[in-house]
Amino acid sequence: MAGGGFVDPEAKKRCDQYEYKITRVFICSCMIGAIGGSLFGYDLGVSGGVTSMDDFLVRFFPKVYERKNAYRNATDYCKYDNQVLTLFTSSLYFAGLVSTFGASYLTRNKGRRASILFGSVSFLLGAIINAAAQNILMLIVGRILLGVGIGFGNQAIPLYLAEMAPPKVRGATNQLFQLTTCLGIMIANLVNYFTEKIHPWGWRLSLGLASVPALLMLIGGIFLPETPNSLVEQGKMEEGRRNLERLRGTKNVDAEFADLVEASVAARAVKHPFRNLLKRRNRPPLIIGALGIPAFQQLTGMNSILFYAPVIFQSLGFGSGASLYSSLMTSSMLVLATIVSMFLVDKLGRRFFLLQAGVQMISCNLVVVTILALKYGHGEALSKGPAVALVVAICAFCAAYGWSWGPMGWLVPTEIFPLEMRSAGQSMVVCVNLLCTAAVAQFFLAGLCGLKYGIFILFSGLIVSMSLFIYYLLPETKQVPIEEIYLLWQKHPIWKNVVNSPQDDEKPTQQKPTTNN
Repeated sequence: MAGGGFVDPEAKKRCDQYEYKITRVFICSCMIGAIGGSLFGYDLGVSGGVTSMDDFLVRFFPKVYERKNAYRNATDYCKYDNQVLTLFTSSLYFAGLVSTFGASYLTRNKGRRASILFGSVSFLLGAIINAAAQNILMLIVGRILLGVGIGFGNQAIPLYLAEMAPPKVRGATNQLFQLTTCLGIMIANLVNYFTEKIHPWGWRLSLGLASVPALLMLIGGIFLPETPNSLVEQGKMEEGRRNLERLRGTKNVDAEFADLVEASVAARAVKHPFRNLLKRRNRPPLIIGALGIPAFQQLTGMNSILFYAPVIFQSLGFGSGASLYSSLMTSSMLVLATIVSMFLVDKLGRRFFLLQAGVQMISCNLVVVTILALKYGHGEALSKGPAVALVVAICAFCAAYGWSWGPMGWLVPTEIFPLEMRSAGQSMVVCVNLLCTAAVAQFFLAGLCGLKYGIFILFSGLIVSMSLFIYYLLPETKQVPIEEIYLLWQKHPIWKNVVNSPQDDEKPTQQKPTTNN
């Protein structure tokens, strides 16, 4: 099977020499670090609810309010189609994709912790400005500051979690980021459900409460230890080993520390990490981790549901309260599915979840398309039966995404980049992710207006493509030491012809395993 679940036996042998305990330092560090996911999640969830609130629309987008009021109890695909309104959502992600390149420099030279702290401060300021906004300009400025915070946080936090974790629990640890992201979405939908009833300033409370996770992240970040990988990369060998011993709860870290040192030697030899991404031997992580997976994660169509769940349900004829309640259901499904994935990802593997979810998401989209094609678009609200079926299909879609592309979209890229280009690679991941996120945020409502139910057919075609991409190109990475992932490419049915090609004049950065065989 091309792209099968191959795991290199030598890498497994070295992994077996690593010793670790689940220490208090490790648990506290990862919990504090994972709070950063709630920043991303809260914003994903809160913006769609706010843009469906009457008080917010009356103040900033009166024309959208008039159109919404005209179709309040009827169906209209174009009810919320307004590019300035969608710019309120997408401006954050455009700012984030630009700022992630600055985050790469800070993360590599000053450490993962420095980027986490910087992102927290920027997000806190953005939340305050949004809550106090008096005009559209203030809204956009606040969103840009939020975007800078997201750019730095999303660049550093997945790396932080992956590097702090022992190989055998790396999958579950990294998925803390996705879990807190989903919790942030759910909390945002719950907040919107109640603040929508507070007139005329409920929307301010929704936006301002984004400062809470930012403040928690800032305070907790002050006490975060740096990752051993980052300390070794900066040449702080003794401090790096001490941190590794504290994290693993043992003095016997020779095998793991030797791998870190070897990777660090290679990392310091690379002066231009972004240019290094383009070299032939790095094609697999570039194509899979930096381009394919972060783009496909957004092109599933899931984020369109996260951004605009209340808007979508209102467009389908649900009342304002019912639409927010339905979006709360979808975010709850994401949380439950992520928990399932956390418990099973290091047993069943990354490929299993990604491929299984592809089948489930396509099936759910077909149900949505059928209901919309047969029952929707006649100027009346959906009847109870089709409406319930539609919510069930969307919830099942959310569950599939919640245990697959949601967490794997952050987990797999952090695993497959070698240390010398890990920060640069993660910046590319975040940049592509946020570029696609911004595009979906900016154009989904216009697409819904123009293509109607056809937009879900488009997403189904994209899910087929991304499932084939995973089947043929992604090897299984579960329980492989993070500094030994490069070995997988050398025996992969497709990638071995690329990385072992004689056309590559340079020798691989990491030639042989360390002497801890």
